[in-house]
Amino acid sequence: MTPELLALLQTPEGARALAVAAEVGDGEPLAAASALRARGFGAELAAAALTQASLRRRAAMKFGPDAAGMFFTRNGLEQATRAVVAERRAARLAASGVATLADLGCGLGSDALAAARQGIAVYAVDADPGTAALAAANAAAAGLAELITVTCADATTVEVEKFDAVFADPARRQTGRGRVFDPKAYSPPWDFVAGLAGRVPRTVLKLAPGIDHALLPPGAEGEWVSVGGDLVEAAFWCGPLASAPRRATLVGLGELTGSGVERAPVGPVGAWFYDPDPAVVRSHLVAEFAAGIGGRLADPEIAYVYTDDPVDTPFARRLAVTDVLPFSLKRLRALFRERGVGTLEIRKRGSALVPDQLRKDLKLSGPHAAGLVLTRVDGAPTALVTAHS
Repeated sequence: MTPELLALLQTPEGARALAVAAEVGDGEPLAAASALRARGFGAELAAAALTQASLRRRAAMKFGPDAAGMFFTRNGLEQATRAVVAERRAARLAASGVATLADLGCGLGSDALAAARQGIAVYAVDADPGTAALAAANAAAAGLAELITVTCADATTVEVEKFDAVFADPARRQTGRGRVFDPKAYSPPWDFVAGLAGRVPRTVLKLAPGIDHALLPPGAEGEWVSVGGDLVEAAFWCGPLASAPRRATLVGLGELTGSGVERAPVGPVGAWFYDPDPAVVRSHLVAEFAAGIGGRLADPEIAYVYTDDPVDTPFARRLAVTDVLPFSLKRLRALFRERGVGTLEIRKRGSALVPDQLRKDLKLSGPHAAGLVLTRVDGAPTALVTAHS
């Protein structure tokens, strides 16, 4: 998506092409392209409109109805903050008194849009000209251009001290290399990103969920966020924005806070098994979760929790345990054959076994379904059979 092609899509002719693409884009690609060309649109505009129509359909999962009027690239959409997550963050910033925000690495503008909807004036920066143009187009499409100023610039050149708060979302992908897991390879570099809190106390960093806790700035809050069971990001809230050492946020379900260093009690496997949400696990709040339901671990290093009685909780998937046995392929095969199990949901933690291969090795056959948990109990490889949920 070049700035020139984006400008063409924003013309009346481009708007008409997008409208037609939305109508025919669900069909076979060649037929859809032919339909646009038959209505007089050039090949380049037709292709761009069909690409946008496809991306807008995909984007509806992240942005809801707003996606229908936004502009995307494939990589930009994949990296964009989900609207519900951006909205929560913006509301928290507004509640802290933030009136102006520097958005470094704004991407397609998801967080800038959410902040502007909270009345925050946003200075959004992206180093890529095409991406910056898309962010500006999305601000205009949302009717928020007066509150969002988009600039194509190197984030390290921004005078962040002029703003009430800074939000930074460093790029974690490199052309030809895909995802970047080492913070030193982020863009802008980690040393700059980590130093922002020393320049602007109210700083928020959006990071990959696998970020090392040791990188959390002193006194900052580490938040891990999941949506529908998918762990989508980590956020470091610095200075006066921090309100707890660690937070697990399950959007729409609840939040769990704690120190992140507590250890859960260890005991026997119980009648009920809990697989905590990944936000709980990654935030190191399994001990706090276990305490909340009166639960325990069966192995100090495995984040599965057990109780003797069922407890309702939004923070974990709960299953009834029917059998506990040392792992044995032969015994499991016999057990599932006896019970006529043909469908098996497998979970694992602390096991090197590959679920798909294990299903083949078990030679499952029958009309019934069950669950299997591959784990360790007091260090020993263990299989838990659970009732199908």
